[in-house]
Amino acid sequence: MNALETIIIAIVEGLTEFLPVSSTGHMIIAQSLLGVESTPFVKAFTVIIQFGAILSVICLYWKKFFYPTAERSGVSYWKAMYDFYARLVVGVLPAVVLGLAFNDFIESNLGNVTLVAVMLIIGGVFMLFCDRIFNKGSEDTKLTYKRAFTVGLIQCISMIPGVSRSMATIVGGMSQRLTRKAAAEFSFFLAVPTMFGATCLETYKLISHGDGSLLTQGNNLEMLLLGSVVAFIVAILAIKFFISYVTKYGFAAFGWYRIIVGLIIIACALCGIELKMVD
Repeated sequence: MNALETIIIAIVEGLTEFLPVSSTGHMIIAQSLLGVESTPFVKAFTVIIQFGAILSVICLYWKKFFYPTAERSGVSYWKAMYDFYARLVVGVLPAVVLGLAFNDFIESNLGNVTLVAVMLIIGGVFMLFCDRIFNKGSEDTKLTYKRAFTVGLIQCISMIPGVSRSMATIVGGMSQRLTRKAAAEFSFFLAVPTMFGATCLETYKLISHGDGSLLTQGNNLEMLLLGSVVAFIVAILAIKFFISYVTKYGFAAFGWYRIIVGLIIIACALCGIELKMVD
């Protein structure tokens, strides 16, 4: 990949990773339009640059991650830290267990572009009505361990390509009577350990690939650094926009957008334009 292709793919990643629109569907379109071949490095690249997106969440919500007592009076520092991270562990656990159990099956049987398009459309239709279905969110609702675990279970639906991890976790949070903002923020927090684990795994694969490290071949390392920086900047802007927009207007616009993207993918397939899965 050259620098321009790297920047475009990183922008797509940064924009779509935290929005409920399926980053997979957008990466399929972006790579096909750019003519980027899905090599082992490119596949790893689309995952590793998520590190930049991870840092954007930590940067925006640093008090939550490092000094949670700043937002909670009468609670000790270590108690607040334990409460925050314990809920993250509980929320991530279902995805870790089910991901390890079914990853090979999903990659072998569900990794096709048509399914991505169909799930984009189905998810889009659902998002048109989710504000009406889950309209009992309250600022007084506490994120208990049970609620965190339930959101984590619902997150596992996003193992189906095209569903969107962000959409699944946000809807999961709203189903537990969290407000739209609280559900979206917990979705961001859950993304950090999930994406960090995936980034570490893909980095290890690059380092140990074949007879040598793909990480140091050509300009691969420079492109990874560039992509991570771009993804970091774009993700910060995307998160700020999303929180502001969804708090005021809800999810209907994202539903229509998903439907349009899904139809575009189907139209490309019907016109004989070859689209390939990115991972």
